[in-house]
Amino acid sequence: MGIRGLMSFVEDHSNEFFIDLKLRDTKIVIDGYALFHRLCFNSNLELRYGGDYDSFADVAQKFFESLFACNICPYVVLDGGCDISDKKLKTLKDRAREKIQMAHSLSVGGGGYVCPLLIREVFIQVLVKLQVCFVQCFSEADRDIMTLANHWNCPVLSSDSDFCIFDLKTGFCPLNSFQWRNVNTIKGTQDCYIPAKCFSLDALCRHFSNMNKALLPLFAVLCGNDHINLPIIETFLSKVRLPLGATSSKGRRHHRVWGLLNWLSHFANPTEALDNVLEYLPKKDRENVKEILCCTMEEYKQSQVKLQDFFQYGTYACPAALNLDLPEWVLVALAKGQLSPFISDALVLRRTILHTQVENMQQPNAHRVSLPIRQIIYGLLLNASPHLENMSWNALPSQPLAFSEMERINKNIKTSIVNAVELSKDHSDLSKLTELSLAKRQILLLDTLKVKRTILESIPSSLKLPISVSCYWLQHTESKAKLHHLQALLLGMLMGPLHAIITSPDKEDLREDGARMLYEEFQRVKEQTRPGTRLDLDTAHIFCQWQCCLQMGMYLNQLLSTPLPEPDLTRLYSGSLVHGLCQQLLTSTSVESLLSMCPEAKQLYEHLFNATRSYAPAELFLPKGKSNSKKRRQKKHSTSWSKNRVGTTSDTRCLYEGSNRFGLLMVENLEEQIEVSELD
Repeated sequence: MGIRGLMSFVEDHSNEFFIDLKLRDTKIVIDGYALFHRLCFNSNLELRYGGDYDSFADVAQKFFESLFACNICPYVVLDGGCDISDKKLKTLKDRAREKIQMAHSLSVGGGGYVCPLLIREVFIQVLVKLQVCFVQCFSEADRDIMTLANHWNCPVLSSDSDFCIFDLKTGFCPLNSFQWRNVNTIKGTQDCYIPAKCFSLDALCRHFSNMNKALLPLFAVLCGNDHINLPIIETFLSKVRLPLGATSSKGRRHHRVWGLLNWLSHFANPTEALDNVLEYLPKKDRENVKEILCCTMEEYKQSQVKLQDFFQYGTYACPAALNLDLPEWVLVALAKGQLSPFISDALVLRRTILHTQVENMQQPNAHRVSLPIRQIIYGLLLNASPHLENMSWNALPSQPLAFSEMERINKNIKTSIVNAVELSKDHSDLSKLTELSLAKRQILLLDTLKVKRTILESIPSSLKLPISVSCYWLQHTESKAKLHHLQALLLGMLMGPLHAIITSPDKEDLREDGARMLYEEFQRVKEQTRPGTRLDLDTAHIFCQWQCCLQMGMYLNQLLSTPLPEPDLTRLYSGSLVHGLCQQLLTSTSVESLLSMCPEAKQLYEHLFNATRSYAPAELFLPKGKSNSKKRRQKKHSTSWSKNRVGTTSDTRCLYEGSNRFGLLMVENLEEQIEVSELD
């Protein structure tokens, strides 16, 4: 939620509406959505390359460490899926369009703010690692946050202007004045605090003739928020004579906010004010408008959800969710953040939103490559509850398998209809999905990703899912990955194991030295990629496709109760590093030379490469310009292959040895040219 113009208005009057705080020794309820966006956009992170998740994780960890240093106990509350009423659909579409424009701007060297695709999942992993208490609400979290903060008599941390309307006992601290990077010590003690500002609702009401707080929800809906978009309200605003504010530029900018607050302050209560509003409207519209306004004003009242019960006893009871009669394990997994809001949207609305990345806008959106995975997810959700059969997809009664997806088409959004895959009886009852054996769940996951279990035997458990997803990605024609893309991606996956080696006190010195040298080399590559580097749009699009596959692979894995271990995303993919490695592999570096300093990393890389190579199309290993003359082919082969080769002679040989379900890759006349064929 959010009220247009209100946050900038109150911040322009910060001396009147805010109180300085030295925050310490308290609980604090944090709007998780607002926080991870703030940390992502205000920490000088690179946003063009699909996410430097390691850098983001480091920033998020430092944020919570600042809280811990001041004895501030955080409780993070995350938004869930879309409300079952779908009342924010227009707002969601508008924001999706804005995101496409910003992604396009970033892709061509301009500015903009687009969260990397997996930022929410990375944020949750940081919370789990630091043992920060968190909950994922069934739908929007604002009312639940307000109710919990009032129950505990503690402040709320957010950037959402709706918290200027909620009657919070201990107030609302905006994120942009929360100085967590500037922890101070109380003079003469060792006690630390974070300088912050706290919004005072009482001060706002005093400023406007001691207006009744109960009028503020009506102000919010008249001013315009995410839940209401009534053109007829403009009729009211055009007819009523709102008092003029200050004549300064700030006053003119906030004319509507200032004028509405001033106008409403003349009424004793919401009923009187609402009746006055309706008098400006045509009689035929009054009852309908009154019903809509009253319904929207309810959004500012106390929630029935008691999040304190979840944090104290692990029980989450949301009336809206319980009324749907969803399986208990699904509700628990959603509350614990073990299932994504994508799943609840598909369950409740049969509609999902495919978020745009910084990709090539002239190509089909990057999510197209993961459609077969989503169709399996939808198939698992088909028979979730009899209550859902009569409500969510009435618009498509003749299409029982249909789900709608909001996706990017060129630089606009479009809703597309896709059909779920009908699964066997074993998988058709969501309530019993967790009762399936691990083997059956793993088979469904790997069959969906078109991967044989045997290729994962030499892969560390933490990388089994990413490697399976990479095999899926390589098999799809939408992904026009080249050898250097695969190499760079796999090299990037070494960051997690390298970090584990150099931060563990149990590792041998020789092993640590090599790992540290390689880790530092990767950091140099990452840093060199950032300043003013032109974005290779085709490469960006290919890695966006890989992230889409990983996202949906993770969601399917979660829905199947993780038959493969969930990967640590915080050091799995760093966009700046992977893009930088792509450039180096094309121009000056070979995998062999990079890995020569760390034998352990070289061995792991070979396992990763050998697992994925069998699923790559044959042309991935052909030299550039195969269609040109033989002389040119030979020249291009010698330069391209020497730069992009895997490593040792045995590594080169292993590219073409070994059989799998796609056949045996053979090499003929390697000295002159490479001819790859598949044999049954």
